[in-house]
Amino acid sequence: MGETGAVTRRGLRSLALLWRRARGLRVVTPFGPRTRRAALRLVFFAPALLLLVFLVVYPIVQTVFLSFVGPGGQPTLGNYRTVLSDPDTLNPNWFSWPPPLGTLIHNGLWVAIHLPISVLFGLWLALILRDVKGASIVKSAIFLGMVTPMIVGGIILQFLYESGPGIVPAFFGAVGIKSLDISWLLYRQTSLLGLIFGSIWLWTGFSLIVYSAGLTTIPQDYFEAAKIDGTPPLRMFFRITLPLLRPMTLVIVTMTLLWELKIFDIVYAAEGKTGGTAGSANVLSLQMYLYFVTGKYGPAAVVATLLTVMTLFATAWLFRRMVRKT
Repeated sequence: MGETGAVTRRGLRSLALLWRRARGLRVVTPFGPRTRRAALRLVFFAPALLLLVFLVVYPIVQTVFLSFVGPGGQPTLGNYRTVLSDPDTLNPNWFSWPPPLGTLIHNGLWVAIHLPISVLFGLWLALILRDVKGASIVKSAIFLGMVTPMIVGGIILQFLYESGPGIVPAFFGAVGIKSLDISWLLYRQTSLLGLIFGSIWLWTGFSLIVYSAGLTTIPQDYFEAAKIDGTPPLRMFFRITLPLLRPMTLVIVTMTLLWELKIFDIVYAAEGKTGGTAGSANVLSLQMYLYFVTGKYGPAAVVATLLTVMTLFATAWLFRRMVRKT
């Protein structure tokens, strides 16, 4: 029995020695650890990359290709000449009011009017509601416009601007401005501006929430030190608050600009597929839709390409400024 135990102990010691030796051996592979990590990342990214290629890159390439193809399948620049010479795109008399001025000018007016007002209005609301009790309730009520579908927002604007039950014409009629006591969306003089100003409340909630979040990241020590030094509130705003909100401002401007360039649903819901009386509120996205439904696929691809190029240039410029400033 003792001999058997000794043999067993010797066998266990031999197995332990072999195990220690095996642990000291390194498995030699043809790839290094960096290559293996890169391959593992590629495996995880592959499904997302495939979806990006098939759902984004491929449609963009096909659209650009289609914009250079004529009705007979031959390569041509005729589609671009058709779109750029179309009065719906750029009215030769675009200096004269009232609209239509052309979809390019209309989108430019959306950016020139809607962008600064919505950004500044959201910043102002965020500042005055920063230290107010119950501010979260007010912010939630304002943010309802942002979460409201734009199709619904366009229908709401119809009621707001309709002569009779509409609040806007009733207000101007009450103050004695009879020229604005009309159905705004039916007249060329007021349809485009009515949509631009009416959509501000739909988008202001976005800038309000982003700026409110940004204000919470600013240390209060900066303001306390400035107060001790006797710095006026306006100077504190321009020297402390506004510079530290620069990243939020760039995000808001970028998202607002992209929304204004591709604006479609609110115009379609409020003015119909014609873009208002004589196209007075027509925009590029609605023009692209009208080209497509009438079978003009080449011009529709041209408008889509122009929108893509403008979006890429605007986004690249804004993000370049963001990286440079931060």
